[in-house]
Amino acid sequence: MPYADLHVHTTRSDGGLDLSEVPAAARRAGVDVVAVTDHDRLQPFADPIVERDGVTLINGIELRVEIDADGSTDAPDRRSVGGQRVDLLGYGLEPTPELEGLVDRIQTNRIERGRAIVDRVEGRLGVDLGVTVTDGFGRPHVARAIDAHPDLEYDYEDAFERFIGDDGPCFVPRDVPSFDRGRDVLADAGALVSLAHPLRYPEPERALALASDLDAVELWYPYGRDVDRTPVERTIDRHGLLPTGGSDAHDETLGVAGLSQAAFERLELTAP
Repeated sequence: MPYADLHVHTTRSDGGLDLSEVPAAARRAGVDVVAVTDHDRLQPFADPIVERDGVTLINGIELRVEIDADGSTDAPDRRSVGGQRVDLLGYGLEPTPELEGLVDRIQTNRIERGRAIVDRVEGRLGVDLGVTVTDGFGRPHVARAIDAHPDLEYDYEDAFERFIGDDGPCFVPRDVPSFDRGRDVLADAGALVSLAHPLRYPEPERALALASDLDAVELWYPYGRDVDRTPVERTIDRHGLLPTGGSDAHDETLGVAGLSQAAFERLELTAP
């Protein structure tokens, strides 16, 4: 069981755990340290690290960013045709006005996008999903509503595959900051910045090429399939990066992946 799970989501984005429930879930999993990394959402505490019920909580975020189709990283804050989007994990945040403003703009767009997706799904399926689009809303909320609806025969996976996946008829893109913008804002907020789940992207090599401008790469991650981590390890060695890891938990199960105590201590994210 890992000592630290550095990739956990709560109900502040699309996770199933309330923030107050994270320490108990961590203790059940035998995890001592948890990084709370909600999608494009800041936590309700300003300190980079806090202690809650015997568990160390890292103030984190998972921030989606975009690189242009030509590989440049200074794309404007809008969708570019052919661009690839990747996720940055920021650890040990001390929120700045710039970060708060960026997140506020992203959340406003998330709400607008969420309403548009719900409208498309309800119109296509002829049902009322009964969901409320608020801060932190994402496609998993729509998928859960489709799965739970008594008049629909689609499950969670069907929702993405048939309707709201990136190529689905009900998909609506959202605006995201450029890679350079996201990295710089996180760094200015004191964060250690890591590239999330590099082998999940359509072009892993292209994503890993960005790592030279970061502090770390997520090495330990539950991909749900056999993967060759050699390209990630090679990138870490080549650029002198730190390895991070986490379960990407969206439910109550923590500790599926993460770091040993020695690997965590190398990050120098120390408790207050």
